[in-house]
Amino acid sequence: MSDLDPAFRCSRVDPVDPEPMAGTAPTDAAWLFVEHAGPWGRQAVAESKLPDAVREHLAGLDGVRVQLIRRHGGESGPGVRVFSATLGPTPVVRTAVLGDVTELLGPIAWEAHDEPLWFVCTNGRRDVCCAEVGRPVAAALAARWPEETWETTHLGGHRFSGTLLALPSGIALGRLDAETAVRAVTDLEAGRLPVAHARGRAGATGAAQVAELHLRTELDLTGSADVTVLAVGAGEVVLDARGERYHVRVEESVGEPRRQSCADLKTKPSTVYVVGAWVHDRHISTPIQEDAWHPKSP
Repeated sequence: MSDLDPAFRCSRVDPVDPEPMAGTAPTDAAWLFVEHAGPWGRQAVAESKLPDAVREHLAGLDGVRVQLIRRHGGESGPGVRVFSATLGPTPVVRTAVLGDVTELLGPIAWEAHDEPLWFVCTNGRRDVCCAEVGRPVAAALAARWPEETWETTHLGGHRFSGTLLALPSGIALGRLDAETAVRAVTDLEAGRLPVAHARGRAGATGAAQVAELHLRTELDLTGSADVTVLAVGAGEVVLDARGERYHVRVEESVGEPRRQSCADLKTKPSTVYVVGAWVHDRHISTPIQEDAWHPKSP
């Protein structure tokens, strides 16, 4: 099968020519999730059957990523469930149940939502793999975590299907199937980060995501709260790992062209992050000597 064959499946090719997942989580910090059973189009909100005024309102939300969500198998009802999330060092998730979706046009009586949420991309109109791989993942999670599990419209990284976003942590996962998804979510629920399936932490820059996952691998840290990004500079990320400060050098470059989605009829370059070296900052008040840096692991 050629790369430009219409029957191409991006997630089936990826394991053959694996692309690093680290650094591919969405970088958006503000999210709004709106329950709408569908049908979902490629441009989910714009092509939805939501009232015109609601579509225009959602399209005009500056700096907010809007996702449509639904229960596996249909609407949960009664009412329309919505979630608002602000991701970062101290993530905040709020929720409300609206009597009608047009209530999005006015003030919303938000309440804090402290329970975990698992959002699985299943929008086949956006990418066939999201439906073919994502829906079995959503079904497996919904069978065990019915209240926490939602299908959603787009998490990027189609070639890493099945993909999942966990809230409130913002941890994004990929290359899941029904079995590995249950294991990964079990880990998340227990406060562990399944590094083998991690794309990064949504809301952070790609470089910060890569630095966190690299440091976790080097230091064998799997606790969800073990590593925190403190600062992101030009080519360098500063992190806290269990109270110790580290500097990680990360370079961004253009990778080889590849077909990044089933819907892409042409290849396009991908972003590649390379970790050059990392160092434990034992003497914060003095310059770090070059010979203190750990070289990149082979």
